[in-house]
Amino acid sequence: MLNLRYDFNNLMEERVGEHGVTDAELRALGPKLVAAASAVEKAPLGFRKLPHDPKLADEVAVLANEIQGRCDSFVVVGIGGSALGNIALHSALNHPEYNQLPRPPRRGPRLFVPDNIDPDRIAALLEVVDLENTVFNVVSKSGSTAEIISEFLVFRDALIKKLGTERHVERIVITTDPERGELREIVKRFGYASLPIPSDVGGRFSVLSAVGLLSAAVTGIDIHKLLKGAVEMDALCRKSKKLWENPALTGAALHYLMDKAKGKNIQVMMPYAHALRDVADWFCQLWAESLGKRVDRAGKTVHAGQTPGKALGVSDQHSVLQLYLEGPFDKVVTFLTVEEFRTTVPIPPAFPGFEAVKYLGGHTLNELIRAEQRATELALTQSGKPNCAIRLPRVDEETVGALLYLLEMQTAYAGELYNINAFDQPGVELGKNFTYGLMGRKGYDAKRREVEQASKANSQWVVNT
Repeated sequence: MLNLRYDFNNLMEERVGEHGVTDAELRALGPKLVAAASAVEKAPLGFRKLPHDPKLADEVAVLANEIQGRCDSFVVVGIGGSALGNIALHSALNHPEYNQLPRPPRRGPRLFVPDNIDPDRIAALLEVVDLENTVFNVVSKSGSTAEIISEFLVFRDALIKKLGTERHVERIVITTDPERGELREIVKRFGYASLPIPSDVGGRFSVLSAVGLLSAAVTGIDIHKLLKGAVEMDALCRKSKKLWENPALTGAALHYLMDKAKGKNIQVMMPYAHALRDVADWFCQLWAESLGKRVDRAGKTVHAGQTPGKALGVSDQHSVLQLYLEGPFDKVVTFLTVEEFRTTVPIPPAFPGFEAVKYLGGHTLNELIRAEQRATELALTQSGKPNCAIRLPRVDEETVGALLYLLEMQTAYAGELYNINAFDQPGVELGKNFTYGLMGRKGYDAKRREVEQASKANSQWVVNT
């Protein structure tokens, strides 16, 4: 039993007034919801197969066990969908200071996921890892992502200089399309170890594939339990097309109404658990890249999408909460809460003569963070600002697997409600093509000229200091 709860009381008109959804609005959406759920069930969505593939999990676990025995650093060479899921799993399910622990109790090699090509970051990483004891996991489904390939070339060159042409091969694992792409051809020709990314699974939906599972297993996360949680959530979603029974469909319906009927075109995910902070980052890509589309399926210009944002409780109570409480009525906040933390930290009594200090003694940090979340929730509600919560009993492999899958399904349902393709990213591809042109890739000369002409046109309105 997962015991996840989707609490949307504070999205309703009864709680937040005119900015909330009415029961009538929800019920009126009923036929459209049934159609959306049916469309998702009929669609051959690759990410839905992932939790049901124990063979892949077994293959990943075997490779991970072998990697654990021969390295002390594991570097994921990915970006966006090839990195954010890895980071989310790591921060959710491993020790908060995992890389600083001795081994043991650290369960595997230190994990590094640069998720960027900043030259200072990459150079610094090469300064702190021992190439003799490091494995690099290059992750790109297409096999041609410029950022990933460039890092691959940098790390490969460093390995060859340190270990030699033959030995460097054992320090690289490539995760890519099983049949197509430049990286797959490189695997075949040069003999690197490899894992497949199913051709029907996009990067932002790939966390439960080899993309996310390998780094998780290498650091000691039980990937079979992770998939078990996703399987249970999948069963729940397949079971019902009704509100109040299918949490992913309910979430999609409410956020769609918040955006289209109530003008809340920003969704802020606010975890009240340090372990879930990077789930919010992962969700931002999932929601934005899936739903942010210029045209719908009929080719009509719609500029669809609800902008995702991230805040962290309680840290951001001291930064952005003022805006959320008294600023524009354009946001809906989604809390992620945890009932049972892994540890309990008591607050010692002290300074009995100081009232602003002594009342905390005898309580715990666990009590305080829960009180802070409840207080923020009530403050938003009394200010007429819609908010909801996904409440987890604890943070473990099964609940995290279920949570990630819930959010993936919510995104798929929302795509149907918006009548857009939630599984492409034409805007991102345009930016990639401009980059290819600037870097001299064959066949992209026209894109390079386009950027150069735009740069000349943009030379007038500049402040120089």
